[in-house]
Amino acid sequence: MKAVVLYESAAGLADKAPLHAAAHRARWLEFADRGDLLMIGPFANAQEDGAMGIFTTREAAEEFVRGDPFVLHGVVRNWTIREWNEALVSDEPAPQPPGPADPGPLLARAPA
Repeated sequence: MKAVVLYESAAGLADKAPLHAAAHRARWLEFADRGDLLMIGPFANAQEDGAMGIFTTREAAEEFVRGDPFVLHGVVRNWTIREWNEALVSDEPAPQPPGPADPGPLLARAPA
C-alpha cells in the first residue's frame, strides 16, 4: 500500500513558492534518493488544485510533510494523507484492435 499526500495551496502561491522552492526541492530529492518518494508535482492549476506526492509508506509521507518548507512557511494551507491501494498493469502490451487488412481472430476463416 502506498500513501498519497494531497496539498491545498495557500493564497498567493505564485509569490510564496519561489521563496522556499529550493529547500522544498532539496527535501523531496532526499526522500526520492532514499526510495521513499515515487512521484511528486503540482496539478496543472496549482493555485486552485494544489499538488500531490506518492510515497512508499504512510510513515514516509508523514515525515515528509512534517519537515516540508512549503508546509512550514505557509505555501500549503492544508494537507491530507490517503492510503492508496495501487493497481499495476501487466508489462505485456495491450492487444491492438484489428486493422482493415486484418479481420482479427474472431472473423478469420478456418483453413479449408
